[in-house]
Amino acid sequence: MNKRKGDREIEQGSKRRKTITFAEKLKIIEMAEKGVKLAEIGRRLGYSRSTVNTIVKSKECLKCYVKDGVNLQQTSGTRIRSNVMEEMEGILKVWLDSQLHRNIPLSLSAIQQKAKEIYSELRKKMDENATDTFNASWGWFRRFKIRANLIKVKLTGEAASADSNAASEFIATLKAIVHDGNYSPHQIFNVDETGLFWKKMPSNTYITKDEKRMPGYKAVKDRLTLLLGGNAAGDFKLKPMLVYHSENPRALKGVSKSSMPVIWKSNRKAWVTKSVFEDWYRNNFIPEVKDYCYKNNLAFKALLLLDNAPGHPITLNELCPNIKVIFLPPNTTSLIQPMHQTVIAAFKKYYLRATMVSMIKAIDDNKELTVKSYWKDYNIHNGIKNISASWDEVKETTMKRAWKKLCPQFVYDEETNVEKLQNEVVEGVIEIGTRLGLEINEEDIEELIESHDEELSIEDLMELQKTDNVETNDDDAVEDLPKENVLNLETLSEILNKMENLADVIENVDPNMERSSNVVGMLRDAFTCYKTMYIEKKKTGLRQLTLKQFLTKKT
Repeated sequence: MNKRKGDREIEQGSKRRKTITFAEKLKIIEMAEKGVKLAEIGRRLGYSRSTVNTIVKSKECLKCYVKDGVNLQQTSGTRIRSNVMEEMEGILKVWLDSQLHRNIPLSLSAIQQKAKEIYSELRKKMDENATDTFNASWGWFRRFKIRANLIKVKLTGEAASADSNAASEFIATLKAIVHDGNYSPHQIFNVDETGLFWKKMPSNTYITKDEKRMPGYKAVKDRLTLLLGGNAAGDFKLKPMLVYHSENPRALKGVSKSSMPVIWKSNRKAWVTKSVFEDWYRNNFIPEVKDYCYKNNLAFKALLLLDNAPGHPITLNELCPNIKVIFLPPNTTSLIQPMHQTVIAAFKKYYLRATMVSMIKAIDDNKELTVKSYWKDYNIHNGIKNISASWDEVKETTMKRAWKKLCPQFVYDEETNVEKLQNEVVEGVIEIGTRLGLEINEEDIEELIESHDEELSIEDLMELQKTDNVETNDDDAVEDLPKENVLNLETLSEILNKMENLADVIENVDPNMERSSNVVGMLRDAFTCYKTMYIEKKKTGLRQLTLKQFLTKKT
């Protein structure tokens, strides 16, 4: 039997499968679409008719690969993605983690758009001359979900808007809970996380402009997370919790963390994770509230209202019988969460003023000191002092007024003048800025306040992905499991909490962020059965703490 010249599928009498590049496959598809018969294509290019037929039948799939930016010289036997694609997907995973942490709904179109933005930015930075393009097709997303372990992530339609109906219903429900439980405003609490770029000035100041021109890492991008909260009476503010990306920054050498005016926590991303939040709840919130109630001759009982952020464990109600935790409905934070209503914004204005006051005081005390030299030496230790001073500055009237939308029965307009107080702070910042030679106006201040909680830029995401100097937090050590061999609510709660502790350890010690994220995702998937059991047991009525039970439970 004679072999055709150029036959690539049979060599020296033994059958051997030859790989075919995407460029060759595209050529076959192009010829077929022009009407050339399959047998003729095979004769011209040296392939059998069955091989050509298989390629033509797979043309839609092959075109998807090409749209995804596949190297045209790679073969069907291996899938080698470009450096740009590898880097883009790693950064995209960090962005997805950030969005999920901030409790922001994810849509397919938003993920695809962000992927294209990151890809485009990386192409510019890497200066690749490849001619392939990236369209973030559905086929790419399907494969990316598997690589990034996003199988369980729920996608929405377009970005969800604030749910005013759910907010109104919750306000009425909460009012009934408060009445039936005989809770006073002193016993109702709310806490919320917020980001803070602790070394950031308004963008139009020469300090910020000079820093942007400097190469390398910029302190202006150094971000921490704060947990702030208090009660509806406005007379009790909780000690702030601060989560930083380093456990032992140089500026805190020799400083006892237990003596600091904040509760110090750390992890690589400076986020409030479930284990961090639970530790705070057990060892700070419960003791603080108990002590407050005792000093004010109140019964030790409280309501804690939380949003549905991923860092808030659903098992908190199992930890203290005196405190009931209620979660706000999804997409209602901007409408009714108290700390989101003026408190956090007021704190950040006070922080800006405190930072500038400390600057002008230092310069007055040392005439040789300049604004630039002071700002260069401003460190996290200085930032903590100003955070504490700023939280002390937040007035009782501001704390109380924050509850007007959620608990209007506790707030009276004549008791508060929050707007006037905040205007005075802004005017003070502008005046101090003028003394320091900084051009600041009201719009600059508002822009700065809003920037603390804005979505991370692509440059920020790239910096976060490269972070590899991780120190393990000893507070996250895993305790022994209880001896009871019973899967009750308490045991299931313990299992889920231990799992989250382990997830935190993995994220903290593994310098490869993409790898650790994948492992943690698989770990959480593996524990889904226990989470389901926990939820089902609550549905059966065993120590169930739904809103409906709050309303029907006898006090």
